[in-house]
Amino acid sequence: MSETNGKQGTEKLTTNFGSPISDNQNSLSAGDPGPLLLTDYHLIEKNAHFNRERVPERVVHAKGAGAFGYFEVTDDVSQYTKAAFLNGKGKRTEALARFSTVAGELGSADTARDPRGFALKFYTEDGNYDLVGNNTPVFFIRDPLKFPDFIHSQKRLPQSHLRDADMQWDFWSLSPESLHQVTFLMGDRGIPAAFQHMNGYGSHTYQWINAKGETHWVKYHFKPELGVKNYTRQEAARIAGEDPDHHTRSLFNLIAGGDVAAWRLFVQIMPHEEAFTYKWDPFDVTKVWSHKDYPLIPVGRLVLDRNPANYFADIEQAAFEPSNIVPGIYFSPDKMLQGRVFAYADAHRYRIGPNYATLPVNRPHNAAVNNYQRDGHMRYDDNGGNKPVYEPNSLGGPTQRPEYAEPAFALKGTTGRYAQASYRNDDYQQAGDLYRLMSAEEKARLIDTIVTAMTGIRREVQERQLGHFTKADAEFGAGIARGLGLVLA
Repeated sequence: MSETNGKQGTEKLTTNFGSPISDNQNSLSAGDPGPLLLTDYHLIEKNAHFNRERVPERVVHAKGAGAFGYFEVTDDVSQYTKAAFLNGKGKRTEALARFSTVAGELGSADTARDPRGFALKFYTEDGNYDLVGNNTPVFFIRDPLKFPDFIHSQKRLPQSHLRDADMQWDFWSLSPESLHQVTFLMGDRGIPAAFQHMNGYGSHTYQWINAKGETHWVKYHFKPELGVKNYTRQEAARIAGEDPDHHTRSLFNLIAGGDVAAWRLFVQIMPHEEAFTYKWDPFDVTKVWSHKDYPLIPVGRLVLDRNPANYFADIEQAAFEPSNIVPGIYFSPDKMLQGRVFAYADAHRYRIGPNYATLPVNRPHNAAVNNYQRDGHMRYDDNGGNKPVYEPNSLGGPTQRPEYAEPAFALKGTTGRYAQASYRNDDYQQAGDLYRLMSAEEKARLIDTIVTAMTGIRREVQERQLGHFTKADAEFGAGIARGLGLVLA
């Protein structure tokens, strides 16, 4: 048996099932030099597990980082929601956050110009509540039917396997609803300096229900206590070459050094009936609500103060899904949100298996799980033991509770494939408003970034997209036209 020069450990090396390993340096062979024997179980097990160490990466949001902490209530919002974890000043709830880029793969650079995922898991006494948003308050599309096409346009060409600006801008130019988010993305906030220096948004509209059964519409806003900081495209390109894991390293080192990443949570609240007469469709995720109409209301503080003990177990296997809600919070008619309620959970079932909810990072910490789901790959708990596997039953199994019924919502109309195209869904006004809010320096950087990104793509795509920028703001379009050498009609 060979000897190693390393320090002798006190624990004996074993197989996955506890059998001691006699030699971890040399494979079992039929003489010297071999051949090797199939009966070397340790060799087969070790390599078979190695071949399966990488679960499929997320289709979107593959590259990311995360940390644990808590959410603390600082203000009373009981008049709007009965959600237990949001009631009681000073109350703390365990939380997990994961931040990510959207389009890049696991090895991509953190400083890419891309929206950032802002995913939160609250381990409440009523089960897990997941809030899965971005660092922008809006999104590129408003119907989930278009989501696969949108992501395909941001990924790689099937022949060359290269990202392609022409493909990206072709999709955007044929989807005017994307203009608001494109303006965010190409502006200063398109490249945050670090995860702890960016805003977070729930993006979608949700319902809050209070103890009286009254409902309000709500939007979530997280503001970083360390302030918003961003990189220019030149700074981002330099850092991508020097340290492609910059954001991951920055968050980890901040917490490892004894500091915290923290955000203040605010919400916008809209009375239920006002949603149907407001100047914008409040369920359109390409739109924002005016802060003048619905000012920010303070709720609490999110604090991240503990790094993962193991990235794969704590972050890569973490599954966030908008379908995880708790009493006092419910969905809205937002089409994208309703599509994500199915899509996220289904993606987790594919990526990490049907029993992903039983993994330590995903299972509730402060609430019991009682249901009749059994079996499937990687069922490592007691699988329900000898408890009944059907419902209804007369054996004392868990039963339904009518008091937790979803809030009623009146529906009317005829089935059909309707586009959200009305006076409340103008695709240009808010993008133009965003541009007009910028300083002269911010406008110049925005136009420079867009011109750089659109240089070299097909002329017809340039002209089509230029039409959208011009409809948002004439000055906006003119600046881009000059940079591209195009003549506005």
